[in-house]
Amino acid sequence: MSPINVIGGGLAGCEAAYHAAQAGMRIRLYEMRPVRMTPVHRSAHLAELVCSNSLKSDLPATAQGLLKKEMRTLGSLILECAEQARVPAGSALAVDREYFAQLVSERIENHPNIEIIRQEVEAPPADEVCIIATGPLTSDALYRELSRITGEKNLFFYDAVAPSVTLESLDMERIFKASRYGKGDSDYYNCPMSRDEYEHFYQELVQADIAEGHSIDKNLFFSGCMPIEVMGRRGLDTLRFGPLRPVGLIDPRTGQRAWAVVQLRQENKEGTVLGLVGFQTRLKWGEQDRIFRLIPGLANAEFVRYGVMHRNTYINSPRVLLCTLQLRQNPNWFFAGQITGVEGYMESAATGILAGVNALRRCRGNAPLRMDPNTMMGALLAFITDPTQTDFQPVNANFGILPPLEMPVKDKKKRYEAYATRSGQKMMEFLSQAGLPDTEA
Repeated sequence: MSPINVIGGGLAGCEAAYHAAQAGMRIRLYEMRPVRMTPVHRSAHLAELVCSNSLKSDLPATAQGLLKKEMRTLGSLILECAEQARVPAGSALAVDREYFAQLVSERIENHPNIEIIRQEVEAPPADEVCIIATGPLTSDALYRELSRITGEKNLFFYDAVAPSVTLESLDMERIFKASRYGKGDSDYYNCPMSRDEYEHFYQELVQADIAEGHSIDKNLFFSGCMPIEVMGRRGLDTLRFGPLRPVGLIDPRTGQRAWAVVQLRQENKEGTVLGLVGFQTRLKWGEQDRIFRLIPGLANAEFVRYGVMHRNTYINSPRVLLCTLQLRQNPNWFFAGQITGVEGYMESAATGILAGVNALRRCRGNAPLRMDPNTMMGALLAFITDPTQTDFQPVNANFGILPPLEMPVKDKKKRYEAYATRSGQKMMEFLSQAGLPDTEA
């Protein structure tokens, strides 16, 4: 039996390769780095995180928490490694980027059924089972090939990465530690702003030079990763009701809520590097250096990474994909990750699990499985492959895409708990169909 070709060594590709390999299938995992780098990756590690180091909420009564519970039930490699690389982040699951990527790489590299091939794939073999998980930074050659095969122009939007600073370079006299509303430990570093400080910062931000080639007049940005300067252009108070919202945070120096608050989150296990939360940006580096030093406590900040902007590519999944993640034109090909139109680390990894399961079934002559839409994973897949959509845009896990409960529940907390209970039942059915062990305690 020929091996499964997995193209792309990101979160989705690693999950797909791991799940098929765990079932005894031979895998060829293609990753073009470091032979050919992308504009934002910095290493040759598999599963390198290039945006935030946060995998979002781990609370069970949230959409992200429910998605993680489902993935843990299916034995997610990404979440196993994330737990080992975890850093303090309140109720969120955040990781030390480098350690996390190292852990995933070691698990994949040491798996006896996985061969890693460091080269670019320009045209996947049509007669072999392939999982295409090249992510939002798909190479130009593969992009052109996929466009030719699907007959559709790939859509695209722009994604932005936030800058990071060193802890030791911050003025801790101007900063306090706390989590919003006291949830979890005091894991965030908070930079409180007065009204004058905020308005001065705001004016400099929106008037700043922006990187050439990215027009703010086009609807090219996914709202979940909007560059902060573009967001700011929507109005003076937009940032105060967005990433700089001060609610739930009391400045211990004054005993009052500040006019605005910039939060920083730990990015490595040692706690020496912090990322500016919500500060994805396409500003030129010189402008970032000048403007972000206006934030209280960051006047002498040492920037270990500036924000960058890059193109995110995704296919028109409602037109070209089945809910099994198979390409309509060629059932040998499966797609997984952000290239399918899911947005977010966990969403990408989750599609990789199903792609791995179904690619394995394809090789063994079994019918592919569909995830029940009453699960968060199934709801995501149903959304991105719904052929009735006419204006397809990337989607995160959220309760709004789940089917309503048979018996309506008004209380929000109890409603979310009911969603989780229903999901758990459907996941057990999927495990039975797929022949996978129940790995969730």
